[in-house]
Amino acid sequence: MTIASQHDLRRQFRALLESRACYDAASVFDPMSARIAGDLHFEVGILGGSVAALQVLAAPDYALITLSEFVEQATRIGRVASLPIIADADHGYGNAINAMRTVAELERAGVAALTLEDTLLPPKYGHKTTDLIPLDEAVGKIRAALEARIDPQLSIIARTNAEQLTVEETIERAKAYQAAGADGICMIGIKDFEHLESITRHLPDTPLMLITYGNPKLRDMARLAENGVRIVVNGHAAYFAAIKATYDCLREQRGVGPSDLNAKELCTKYSTLDEYRVWAREFMNVQE
Repeated sequence: MTIASQHDLRRQFRALLESRACYDAASVFDPMSARIAGDLHFEVGILGGSVAALQVLAAPDYALITLSEFVEQATRIGRVASLPIIADADHGYGNAINAMRTVAELERAGVAALTLEDTLLPPKYGHKTTDLIPLDEAVGKIRAALEARIDPQLSIIARTNAEQLTVEETIERAKAYQAAGADGICMIGIKDFEHLESITRHLPDTPLMLITYGNPKLRDMARLAENGVRIVVNGHAAYFAAIKATYDCLREQRGVGPSDLNAKELCTKYSTLDEYRVWAREFMNVQE
């Protein structure tokens, strides 16, 4: 299996953005999964922030993983990857200046692209993790990220949550991020094709990345491509399948017998989710 140079992988990713097709991203979480995805000829992989938190810390997706921990995992993957890897850089681990550091570190780690979202993380006291930062602050973060980039082939993709915004607000944010220089726009929270098309008709020639988590109302790759979607992330089933397989294998080794717990239930049972829920309610007044 040939390992391509970081620059070549970034050029490959840009070619995907510039194409007229839509590509299904493989969820990768360690070097082995990245090598498997490459051998199966996936065009692109993604290291999700939630998956990295589980893999590195056994922690929920509460913005608990640090930049250094995330970069270490991205570096391990980038060292052996034969396909372009997108890093889910969450909120850039802080403000615009923190985002510059995030870009610098992930570029050295070898990723081909990274997403920066406009979510307010960590959440304010008493708030959920779905609040968005003001538009001008988010634009500043994208501009800062681009300033920190050394290799112009590294793609920086601005992400927003269409579920938290009106169609008009989603379009406004996407246009502002594109005007700031983002190489593409990532959207989460799209309900169906009617929702998607109400947005994309105002974003011609904008490379889009869509996080659908397997939404059955968006399972038409040709129609996604027609709407400018170049990368689709259907979730992280491979990681959760690995958790389930590990659990079942160890149970068999102990002679305990099969279990009917699914992967989601196992992550709730064995991650530190319940502990953090208690702490959040006690110290942050978070309503779930």
